[in-house]
Amino acid sequence: MADSVPRKVIARWKDELSKIDDEQAHAQIRKRISEYEDAGEGACWLRDSFNAEIVQTALKHSDQERYKLLEWCIMPNHVHALIRVHENHSTEQIVRSRKNFTARRINQHIGKQGRLWEPDYFDRLIRDEEHLVRATRYIRMNPVKAGLCKAPEHWRWSSAWTGH
Repeated sequence: MADSVPRKVIARWKDELSKIDDEQAHAQIRKRISEYEDAGEGACWLRDSFNAEIVQTALKHSDQERYKLLEWCIMPNHVHALIRVHENHSTEQIVRSRKNFTARRINQHIGKQGRLWEPDYFDRLIRDEEHLVRATRYIRMNPVKAGLCKAPEHWRWSSAWTGH
């Protein structure tokens, strides 16, 4: 969400990332970003189940058409999605489309105008099976780590949810 991390902090992180080639240093910065998001900063519009449902429906809508949705987790102020992009589509195009669609609907629901989502996003290329397993676990454990539930399958707004 646009207000989950202050702009000055994002600018500082981008500056740091642009000066670093080391993968471990990149991982440390990504960890700081994750910790900041998990702290629940900003308006947390996705804490509202109506808004979370809009995002979840949007993610599922293009599953199989433009991408394969492998995992997802909708947090109060950000979203994680692990997708396999289909040929003739791009991650940038998909993210922009989902953000535009959900922003219009959520803004209408909350009576807000203007930017809802941060324009940028963080993506990673999954290099191998081990990396896929780590990314999947990270997404599934995100609501547990943030203290929102005791187990991944208890988080209603994720691919891990079992309905209990």
